[in-house]
Amino acid sequence: MAGKIPERFIDELLSRTDIVDVIGERLQLKRTGNNHHALCPFHGEKTPSFTVSQTKQFYHCFGCGAHGTAIRFLMEYERMDFREAVSRLAWRVGLELPAAAREEKVERHEKLYRVVGRAAELYRHWLHRHPQGRRALGYLEARGLNAEIAARFELGFAPPGWNHLARAISEHHDLVAVGLLVQREGKRTYDRFRDRIMFPIRDQRGRIIGFGGRSLGEGQPKYLNSPDSPIFHKGRELYGLDKVLESDRRPTDILIVEGYMDVVALAQYGLPRVVATLGTATSTTQVERLFRLTRDLIFCFDGDAAGRQAAWRALVNTLPGLQGGRQARFLFLPEGEDPDSFVRSHGQAATAAVLREAQPLSDFLLERLTVGVDMTSIDGRARLVDEALPLLQRLPVDVFRRMLIERLAGLAQLEPDYIEACVGTGERSGLKSVPRSARRLGGMPTVRRTPVRLALALLLHRPALAQLVDDDEVDSLRDLTIPGLPLLVQLLELIHMEPHISSGALLERYHDSEHATALWKLATWDPMVPDFGMEAEFRDALARVRALLHRKRLQYLNERLQRGELTAAEWQEWVHLKRHS
Repeated sequence: MAGKIPERFIDELLSRTDIVDVIGERLQLKRTGNNHHALCPFHGEKTPSFTVSQTKQFYHCFGCGAHGTAIRFLMEYERMDFREAVSRLAWRVGLELPAAAREEKVERHEKLYRVVGRAAELYRHWLHRHPQGRRALGYLEARGLNAEIAARFELGFAPPGWNHLARAISEHHDLVAVGLLVQREGKRTYDRFRDRIMFPIRDQRGRIIGFGGRSLGEGQPKYLNSPDSPIFHKGRELYGLDKVLESDRRPTDILIVEGYMDVVALAQYGLPRVVATLGTATSTTQVERLFRLTRDLIFCFDGDAAGRQAAWRALVNTLPGLQGGRQARFLFLPEGEDPDSFVRSHGQAATAAVLREAQPLSDFLLERLTVGVDMTSIDGRARLVDEALPLLQRLPVDVFRRMLIERLAGLAQLEPDYIEACVGTGERSGLKSVPRSARRLGGMPTVRRTPVRLALALLLHRPALAQLVDDDEVDSLRDLTIPGLPLLVQLLELIHMEPHISSGALLERYHDSEHATALWKLATWDPMVPDFGMEAEFRDALARVRALLHRKRLQYLNERLQRGELTAAEWQEWVHLKRHS
């Protein structure tokens, strides 16, 4: 098993890599002032909102919120995993991965990809060559699928029986690892998929990573998915996403459905921007992946109670991603219909027309919350607000949240600011303080200016500012209880240890931490401080932090003085603080 790539190696790699060169080889960048701009590759847009900073060595899109270092760009744009992206950049700048980090894991994964690919070839072969394959072809024909679409989605067939795959592929250990063989006690194995139409599931890079199987006989469940494995995670992947990107790298919208057959049927009828979840509720991770590709999502569900419940779970998991002009809509088909049957009955044009009429998320949310609520009574309106608050707390501080709060306030007959305060952040999301250009782009972070946040933002803009704070000063800040101060201390200590670290490398250190979102928000926030004034502004921010400490300490000593509890040392400290307050 390969070891973790050392953080010092990542820092060195990013210091040798020019992100403008990496991205400029893939996008048409145009220099504007200190930064470079381009049309964002992760969502469709006509006006460039994708910014690359050469001084800070990171990119940020003010339209969809995509951001990261050169490593993250390769991961998202080239669909690489972290280690692959690091290896590619290391080769580019002439660095060699440390011996402890050499990739045995990738080799293991490659074996699993190969065995899954071999299984897919066998399933396709059995669809056309196995004696029972005629039943499967008859089923596909009865569902209206033609040979061309079946070939495009590489549909296959797992024959009835317990050991077809086990006899055809000798790597039983790998087949068990990817869930295609089930191993019982005594090391006996049998095929997981039997008498099923097989739908290969590919990742965003186009590699087959698992399968969905639709039962042809009485086998239950009707649909069976590969279990999670080292190369397959149901909560992250989406069926058909690779086909969406084949047809359009910048889709205007993406339709999310519940079934594999829905994806295939809609593609056959000329509706290719469709993906399906993998037998689980739509997750926040899946939604965020799709929002990196498009700003508009449409969820399609059956109109029955189960469909509406599934839609509600999808809505709740979509809320954290609604920022920067992103939108989600919901379409409920007539009871007894699914996208597959609907498009076959009504055709492509009628289906596309229905999709255009999908209900906005805000309408569905408020409609659901007001069901059974007496809006003419104070009690009913109070219940509405009470049930809405946890949902509002899931939304980013953005224009959409503010407008939804205003609409809710109108229904509840309350002031929007009161509901905003109840949500708990105390931050406003209105446009008054946001520059006009940022309003157009839709993604400028809203940050309340506090001394700690300002100091953090300035450090992220210019890490060398940390050298203005000596180790004794850092120690004096360590035990304070001011929000955000422990993170500021961490950054100061890290930069003291690595004084040449770049902004991008600093952010990369925190990519998977609980502070990642806050740091990226501060890194892309404009504190409106000119370059020549950053040093003075940073000193002033720290001075205000220390002044706040002094006030809190003086308040504590005053309370002890009033109770007659001051020690001699505390008396001297009280005199000193009073003299300098």
